[in-house]
Amino acid sequence: MAAAQKGPAKRNMARTGMLSISPLKMFVPLAATAVALMAALPVHAEGASLDALRARLPQDEVIYFLLPDRFENGDTTNDRGGLKGDRLKTGFDPASKGFYNGGDFKGVMKRLDYIQSLGATAVWLAPVFKNKPVQGDPGSESAGYHGYWITDFTHVDPHFGTDAEFKALVDAVHARGMKFYMDIVINHTADVIQYKECPHQLACPYRSRADYPYTRVGGVNGASINDGFLGDSVQTEANFARLTDPNFAYTPYVPKGEEHAKAPAWLNDPIYYHNRGNSTFSGESSTMGDFSGLDDLMTENPRVVRGMIDIFAAWIDKYRIDGFRIDTERHVNSEFWRAFIPVMQARAKADGIPNFHVFGEIAMDEPDVAELARHTREDKLPSVLDFGFAKAVKHVIAGSAGTDMLARVFADDSLYEGGAAAALAHPSFVSNHDQGRMAWFARTAFPEASDEEILKRVTLAHAMMFTMRGVPTVYYGDEQGFAGVGNDMSARADMFPSKVEEYNEAPLVGTKRTTATSSFTIDHSLYRAIRDISRIRAQQPALRQGRQIVRATSEKPGLFAISRIDPATGHEIVIAYNTSVRPIEAQIEVDAKSRLFAPLHGNCVSKPSAPGSYHISLQPLDYVICSGTP
Repeated sequence: MAAAQKGPAKRNMARTGMLSISPLKMFVPLAATAVALMAALPVHAEGASLDALRARLPQDEVIYFLLPDRFENGDTTNDRGGLKGDRLKTGFDPASKGFYNGGDFKGVMKRLDYIQSLGATAVWLAPVFKNKPVQGDPGSESAGYHGYWITDFTHVDPHFGTDAEFKALVDAVHARGMKFYMDIVINHTADVIQYKECPHQLACPYRSRADYPYTRVGGVNGASINDGFLGDSVQTEANFARLTDPNFAYTPYVPKGEEHAKAPAWLNDPIYYHNRGNSTFSGESSTMGDFSGLDDLMTENPRVVRGMIDIFAAWIDKYRIDGFRIDTERHVNSEFWRAFIPVMQARAKADGIPNFHVFGEIAMDEPDVAELARHTREDKLPSVLDFGFAKAVKHVIAGSAGTDMLARVFADDSLYEGGAAAALAHPSFVSNHDQGRMAWFARTAFPEASDEEILKRVTLAHAMMFTMRGVPTVYYGDEQGFAGVGNDMSARADMFPSKVEEYNEAPLVGTKRTTATSSFTIDHSLYRAIRDISRIRAQQPALRQGRQIVRATSEKPGLFAISRIDPATGHEIVIAYNTSVRPIEAQIEVDAKSRLFAPLHGNCVSKPSAPGSYHISLQPLDYVICSGTP
């Protein structure tokens, strides 16, 4: 989600035994369309039929993540979303980083060649649902261009196009042998509900269940309400039928004119929200507090569970999407996920999508694999966005940690439900829309470094992402040297010619261009580097599905080496990285059966120095990929 616009953690809610689930709907599978793709594309993406596409495992993909509003403007007639007035009415201001800038579905479709040529096999879009155009206290308003302020969960945002245009985009992605992932939000809706006690929504502190129980008005000494309600841990229809009055902590109300702002209609009733004020992102408030004023859904209520299942199952049925990225997953109770996820997987399977990829966002500031793993065990989350990897790479590339930090992250893969094998399917990333770009991290750590050095560091980070275990996830614009000057809004520059002064003044890496011009060149050195390593990954099963063995680490910036083992042949691929600014000559351990090595990238000696020992030569901030055979 977005900093100051999107939130951290929510966790426990609905049981499958309590649900009334709509019958699975069967649709005729989409017809596969033969598309002639350029020979440069990854082997497993060329001319793939829809059946072959869906047979691919999640770890076989390369994901390209983008915000529709910031990618390409294919239709200027939808820039204002069909609304009239100034930017506070329409949300559109192409000169402001906090408002809609103009990108849309037609723009994404226009650039599918560009995305696929980079090596991407799956496209992930930030939320596409209809948003509240503008919200925020007077003087601090911004728009829902990012997609996380949803009012209508049943239709796309008119700023991006129409439902039909969204379907055309999904179909076009599928026709190319690529998968399509949706970003979904369950923790909260847009900020519609207000509290009579607070002049400004962000001024409402969290009020706990102990101080403000469900059965009293405004605190323990208040009048009795909701008689017989046994608390939110008893998650049955009968118990929640006794929860009829939402005035236990605050006095929530819907402002005049917004009584029917949300869809489906049940979302307009305050009884389905926690209404306890703003989360502190700790303790019980993590799952029950409003995320910076956003209306926090009471996901313990079986009606909410049932409603959310119906909403998102319908998107699978109608559009045949291939996976969900779950926003703010940690801020929803575990019972909800244990009910919701199996139904989504079953619905997708019934619709002919056997490998539906579900991965959740558990945002964090430092690598904490135990926290990530807890959600795979308690919530039964199939995969997580790999914040552990992302944070470790940030430190390693920025020179603030030795490469042994990566080794510690990988050693904890056993903590995940399913262990190290499950970690193969966790999407890994080095940049994102909330926490910022790798180029910004590197520039911040090395303010005196040359552009050439920053380029090498960013390239090395992406090489790690593509060759280490996990599903590489490229954040749009990284391949064009986007850096930005911060996180959140500052990390969401336009790919089409931007009018945002901050974006255009931030120097790009590896080019003299700026974001004031179109940023879809395939000649940028980062684009070429990512394209080339994605080809290698596509051609080597070991880099997609292979077991990973850490071979060498350093307590300071320097050597890191791993082996990836081909799951079918047992052959070894050795990858070594140098995170320092000095050349490295070293011996690393390899499989004693590996007798010959061929270079896949960089210089590789052909034979081990001795059985089980291999010599590596690395230039500063560089890497090698060496394929071994018996």
